[in-house]
Amino acid sequence: MDQQFSRLSRLLSPNDFKNVFDCCDFKVSNKHFLVLATKTKSDKPRLGIIVAKKNIKLAVQRNRIKRTIRQGFRTKSKYLKNIDIIVLARKDADKMKSITLNQSVKSLIADLKRKI
Repeated sequence: MDQQFSRLSRLLSPNDFKNVFDCCDFKVSNKHFLVLATKTKSDKPRLGIIVAKKNIKLAVQRNRIKRTIRQGFRTKSKYLKNIDIIVLARKDADKMKSITLNQSVKSLIADLKRKI
């Protein structure tokens, strides 16, 4: 398993994010997260994470959520081909325990995989 989250695996520019927001092909959500995805021509899936300070006040909690999302993406990315994904954290996502957070991220990725 690749433990790095390289530049090729990330949405980097505002245009990358704008393309996903404008041409959202797939949408999956639960109480704490919203996942938007769109098909692309690249052979690798790419991930963008948005955790707003407005929703999650403490930087420690924002970073914990981002780490968990990246880890879930790394473990399941082999099932997701030719897709750009944005994960948005909603209010109170920081209140989740680590185990529940992991399960929530994995279930969202599984739901997205089924939709594709």
